[in-house]
Amino acid sequence: VLALLASEFPEGRERTRALGLYSAASVGGAAIGLVAGGMLVQWTSWRWVMFVNVPVGLGLLVAALVVVRNSARAAGRFDLGGAISSTVGMTALVYGFVHAASDGWQSTTTLASFALGAVLMAAFVLIERRAAMPVVPLGLFADRGRAGAYIGRLLLVAGMTGMFFFLTLFLQDVLGYGPLTTGMAFLPVTVALFTSAQFSARVWVERFGPRRVILAGLALSTLSMLWLSRLGAGDSYLDVLGPLILFGAGNGAAFVPLTSVGLSGVPAQQSGAASGLMNAMQQVGGSLGLAVLVTVFGSASRGAQALPGAGAVAQAHHAFAVGADQAFLASAGLLALTLVMIVVLVRQHPRESLDLAA
Repeated sequence: VLALLASEFPEGRERTRALGLYSAASVGGAAIGLVAGGMLVQWTSWRWVMFVNVPVGLGLLVAALVVVRNSARAAGRFDLGGAISSTVGMTALVYGFVHAASDGWQSTTTLASFALGAVLMAAFVLIERRAAMPVVPLGLFADRGRAGAYIGRLLLVAGMTGMFFFLTLFLQDVLGYGPLTTGMAFLPVTVALFTSAQFSARVWVERFGPRRVILAGLALSTLSMLWLSRLGAGDSYLDVLGPLILFGAGNGAAFVPLTSVGLSGVPAQQSGAASGLMNAMQQVGGSLGLAVLVTVFGSASRGAQALPGAGAVAQAHHAFAVGADQAFLASAGLLALTLVMIVVLVRQHPRESLDLAA
């Protein structure tokens, strides 16, 4: 989808507004998913959360056939070696991160997955340097701002993963909310994301430039994580409402210009590779963030001091709050690192379009 937007809309105001609508559609889908997912889990079975994607996917196939126009085809050989090495290599890395969250970083399976992923990704780089039509032209990383957007996407998603994961556990296991109520509880962050993304695309980026908007959004998201790091076992939903809104406003502001910078200066024929990189960084960032934050949570919760005279449930809630606070603090650190990367790598005015074929 990002590739279609990059090729259909010229760089500047039109593309930024198109990305704003893209973000709004993503946020709207997330809102529907949280609520509808809660309904399916509470009223039927968790398996329906998987099955519901089948009719949605079939509907999209039909819509794509009707609406999406074919782009010009390019002659040449498909980069099969690059496709296989990158797919298997990224899968191995993601599996390693996920396995580390459950079995630890020193697990044999975790280490073997990381080793396999590292070897295959190194092979992927060598293949791409020689391929006539590479899956990922390495010239995409030549521009500092664009490279910063890729790294920023990875770190931003890694930092934000903890908010949804640990707050879901807090709402269900500590406050006793059901799946549907938990989904409804996240609606304020969705509304804030939607509103902030539209202001970012239509007003803020044009007035202040993408770099300043990204930095302001990251600063708000970092503050929200620092706020959540003070969460206590006796807190209520009202105590997390403020951080939720702040988080939504910050991420909504940052995502649109961050995506725009990641696609900046990319020729139309390479827009698929650039958008694929953005999505790959997002997926790897989510698994990396969850693995790191769950490790931090587990270490802190196991080391939590017992509450004198408290029952088993109160002790468990206290240990969870101690662990979650440290995880939120680690999330704030990842978001702060993202902010630093943007300061160092992304310029206020992205470069003009470059020929990246080489």
